Amino acid sequence: MSSVAPVLPIHATGAPQPAADSLRTKYLWLAVYFFFNLALTLYNKAVLGNFPFPYILTGIHTLCGTLGCLYFYVRGAFTLTPLSDRENFTLFLFSLLYTINIAISNVSLNLVTVPFHQIVRAMTPLFTVLIYVIGFRKTYSVMTYVSLVPVVAGVGFATAGDYYFTAMGFFLTLLGAFLAALKTVATNRVQTGRLKLSPLELLFRMSPLAFLQCIVYAYFTGEITSLKAYWPVSMDSSMMIKLILNGAIAFGLNVVSFTANKKTGALTMTVAANVKQILTIVLAIMFFHLAVTPLNAIGIILTLAGGAWYAKVELESKQKSAPVEMRPKEDLPIKA
Repeated sequence: MSSVAPVLPIHATGAPQPAADSLRTKYLWLAVYFFFNLALTLYNKAVLGNFPFPYILTGIHTLCGTLGCLYFYVRGAFTLTPLSDRENFTLFLFSLLYTINIAISNVSLNLVTVPFHQIVRAMTPLFTVLIYVIGFRKTYSVMTYVSLVPVVAGVGFATAGDYYFTAMGFFLTLLGAFLAALKTVATNRVQTGRLKLSPLELLFRMSPLAFLQCIVYAYFTGEITSLKAYWPVSMDSSMMIKLILNGAIAFGLNVVSFTANKKTGALTMTVAANVKQILTIVLAIMFFHLAVTPLNAIGIILTLAGGAWYAKVELESKQKSAPVEMRPKEDLPIKA
């Protein structure tokens, strides 16, 4: 198959494939992922309280991703793979999936209550399993399926509250959970499948496209117009520094998230996202004295125990199965 000129400049890549990572290394990447994810979640909450433009904020994240990757590219930290038109189009679709997922999530939040939104999004691991089983003919043990039940149900108990939704809100929230699973699977496949792009290269190619799409969303949702009125009144040097720091953390999270996804697998990342929700609630209880009911406490324990159970089941499964050279990459366990 002939290659055509890629979107970005290319350097030849001849680096040998790295050796398999140790289990400790994979857990370390997951730990760093938890740190960045929690930091950005809490920081986003603080920033959006004074800068109410979610699409523009996401655009800042993708712009910082572009600039951060450009810096590392110029420094020679990674090179770019020659891609055909079809492969460039695949990456365009990936960036579109990234921004549509954000758009669907934000729109659905206006049509349902936050507790309902969280419980439906907690179903992402189940959608991930469904995508792998139907799309890739992958099989999981019965105990893996069972271990996912407390991970999903626990988030529901931990966020129990006013479950209100419209018919359209229910559909969009469910669609958002599916798209989140699809995005996680696609991230893993782009890095471990035929393309085998490095995390930095994937982020470098995706970020400019996602940035343009975020600006388009911001324009059509009226955020650009609102920003023009907000800028002379509320934008100062302190807010600029906060936005730049927010973008820097988002860049770090994207690099760590892509790397952890590549090393551990898509299902593990969706389980990690559910456990992260619970850890966020725990931190809110500790630092902001958030009230917690007995049902919420049961949910927290269920999710953390489910994460540990999932780790145990997957680890035992890999110890029993002999490695096969051409077998599709499997998910690795996560410790809660």
